[in-house]
Amino acid sequence: MAEHIGFEEFYAGTRHRLITYLYAMTGDRAQAQDAAQEAYDRAWQRWSTVSGYDDPEAWVRTVAHRLCMNHWRKARNRVTAYLRHGTGRDADPPGENTVALITALKRLSVAERQAIAMHHLMDLSVAEVAAQTGIPVNTIKTRLARGRRALAGLLDEDASEEYAHA
Repeated sequence: MAEHIGFEEFYAGTRHRLITYLYAMTGDRAQAQDAAQEAYDRAWQRWSTVSGYDDPEAWVRTVAHRLCMNHWRKARNRVTAYLRHGTGRDADPPGENTVALITALKRLSVAERQAIAMHHLMDLSVAEVAAQTGIPVNTIKTRLARGRRALAGLLDEDASEEYAHA
């Protein structure tokens, strides 16, 4: 019985065997590692129950195998849909203004970028942004003001550089 074994010891003693099994089953090492990680995560969340099973490793192996089967099933369904409907029209590449905006947004703090994206791109009110983030309304207003000011400077800077190279 494995109930006296801690999760860390269980993981260390079974990880290599499980990944080897999944790799042999899938032929894809990354998929095997992903499925194993998910299965161990589920086992850890239920360790008080799983550790009492006669063979906790079999439980983890079954969960991981099912995760791989779901992956294969989804892949098969994607191929079937592709064969039935073909691919959609390719998306046009982003315009210069979009690239400039995204580049500028990346230079803002995460907090400012979040406030601007939620307010201006998702059309949420300041109160809705505050409610969804759990941040006071005045803080959201400050982040929006600072973010807009920074974006204006960054976009003007990019435009100035573009004209200088023309």
